[in-house]
Amino acid sequence: MKRIFIVLRSRGPAWDPARTLVEQKEWQAHATFMDALFDEGFVLLAGPPEGSPDALIVMRAASAEQIASRLAADPWTASDLLRTTRIDPWTLRLGSLP
Repeated sequence: MKRIFIVLRSRGPAWDPARTLVEQKEWQAHATFMDALFDEGFVLLAGPPEGSPDALIVMRAASAEQIASRLAADPWTASDLLRTTRIDPWTLRLGSLP
């Protein structure tokens, strides 16, 4: 059974603070990868909280291990631009997600 998870990803040592998000190496490959996860319904919401070096992702998956495995294929994971720092199940009490 699939559950909803909150995933926190933080900038890795390869992140260039002098560049914007879309100017980072392999931006297009990362964006294509994340778009595909969104299109299949694995990623429900994603984006950086304003003023934070992190990315917050809401995902639907069978387990935290499945999420870690899927994110390992992100080009930004391989190049150490992003690291997954937290994967937590989330019990949504108010509202709904697709």
